[in-house]
Amino acid sequence: MTKAHSLPIEVRGSAKQPLGMTPAQFLRDYWQKRPLLIRQAFPDFVPPIQPDDLAGLALEETALSRLIVHDEKRDRWKVKTGPLSEKDFASTPNSNWTLLVQDVDKWDADVAALLESFRFLPSWRVDDIMISYAEPGGGVGPHVDQYDVFLLQGIGQRHWAISDDPNAPSDFRLDVELKQLSVFEPTHEWMLEPGDMLYLPPGVPHDGVAFGGPCMTISVGMRAPSQAELTGDLADYLAERMSDEQRYNDPDLAPAKAVGEIDRAALARLKQTLPFAAGLDDATLIDWFGRFISRYRNAQAPVPPEKELTEAALVKQLAAGARLLRHPWARVAWAKVRGGATLFVNGHAFPATAALAELICRERELTPGKPASAVELALLLALVNEGHLVLRKARRR
Repeated sequence: MTKAHSLPIEVRGSAKQPLGMTPAQFLRDYWQKRPLLIRQAFPDFVPPIQPDDLAGLALEETALSRLIVHDEKRDRWKVKTGPLSEKDFASTPNSNWTLLVQDVDKWDADVAALLESFRFLPSWRVDDIMISYAEPGGGVGPHVDQYDVFLLQGIGQRHWAISDDPNAPSDFRLDVELKQLSVFEPTHEWMLEPGDMLYLPPGVPHDGVAFGGPCMTISVGMRAPSQAELTGDLADYLAERMSDEQRYNDPDLAPAKAVGEIDRAALARLKQTLPFAAGLDDATLIDWFGRFISRYRNAQAPVPPEKELTEAALVKQLAAGARLLRHPWARVAWAKVRGGATLFVNGHAFPATAALAELICRERELTPGKPASAVELALLLALVNEGHLVLRKARRR
């Protein structure tokens, strides 16, 4: 048995060691690696806020709150986003509902004091303390968080179920406003009492349901920005600090060997122009730049035909000598990629052959005849049906 498999998933905490171990041990063996249930992480725990105060906070205009009601018989979920009203609470049923309030630590000093127990983590990693109050059966359904979270039981009991199966299904239900998992098969289940705490790393499916009576859970969530968020913000940051006079340039330009091609020399210039482009693989850089450079700044776009053309109809027309006219607003470029080529048209990418991609870039009017392959036929059909190429039937003699 490996050490990883021998690590316990349940330990007992104490006033001196809320994690049931030293912070160094926790970070080494559990942080972002595996779940951990800590019984009595906070012995004799007294919640820093009462349910009535939490409900009062949900009424505030600037508080972030949600009221979630589950119709268990029909399995329907209703979500009301705050600010909430007293009428919202008056209309709740006796069970199967929950109130979620985010950033409670920003509003209540006693709640914020709980963060002292998490000082072993960088303070900038902590996002907020969210608190949920639920009546029996209340919860948000099985879901996955993409950040670390510590779930501290404050009042009553909550039944928690998790799955530590790395191959657990991750598809979401399409009929629910909440991001609920369509399939959830737990591998571990516990009943948490006040003072118990469950740690979950990112990506662990879980479901918490209030049991027996009123229930309050305190969630200490971490800040975990996505790559997309980081990249977008970095790009904005750099763009604000760059001179508009610094532009893509090509004083070493040689005569084009193929019309419209984004060649290797262009990629090399991009990597010199952009601070972080050198870290991208060529395929990603080509795909981005091809889409970018083929978009018009004034966002003009061809209009698709009123009636979509079928594949059979296109083949028949081309065989009869039909012409294809490139729309004046169809801005095109292409690049060689592994297995063929990509044609970029008005910010969109299409699989292509190098021969046809260059032909479309070179000629404003073409008579391709019968397409040489399924890839070429699919390309021409897509371009015609999106309005980038306009079909002109062959003239009758």
